[in-house]
Amino acid sequence: MNPWLYTIPFISAFIHWLTIWMALKLLFHPRVPRRILWFRLQGIFPKRQKQIAESLGRIVGQELLSFKDIEETITHPENVQKILPAAEQHVDHFLRVRLKENMPVISMFIGDKTINQLKEVFMQELAELFPVIMKSYINNLKNDLDLEKIVVEKVAAFSSEKLEKMLNQILTKEFRFVEIIGAALGFFIGVLQILLTLLMK
Repeated sequence: MNPWLYTIPFISAFIHWLTIWMALKLLFHPRVPRRILWFRLQGIFPKRQKQIAESLGRIVGQELLSFKDIEETITHPENVQKILPAAEQHVDHFLRVRLKENMPVISMFIGDKTINQLKEVFMQELAELFPVIMKSYINNLKNDLDLEKIVVEKVAAFSSEKLEKMLNQILTKEFRFVEIIGAALGFFIGVLQILLTLLMK
């Protein structure tokens, strides 16, 4: 038997790995269109960056991050309660210090008991007022801020090099895994070729 026959799995593994490696490279390269014989070649991401930006903007603006989600999070009772301690400190400082500075006559008739009572009333009002204010603010923000447009403009403005670097940082392990799987599959196909050749003999 020809000993070169046993090199088939390794050659097949290399060819499969090389094919996948080249396919992954062609996602980003060449960054600018290049004519090769009768073909005009450009990386998929640089070529379709505008369409990718529009799709990503639509997904982020409509599915991943909506103003409704932001509103529900901000106005949730638990999150409102997290804001109240800071507001309470401000109200306490106003009643004990600022009021005395700006209206000294009135402050003369307000003691600790009255301050605590006023503070309690103010905090109850603020607890009810905060969600209303935030809903109003989010509605105004929704009219002034187009999340989809912002994402589209940001992604479209990325250089091809920056886009490649970002995706590689996120998907390096996945790309490497695909290359290894391709090589393993090529090796397996090479082994099958040897077995089929031996069986046919």
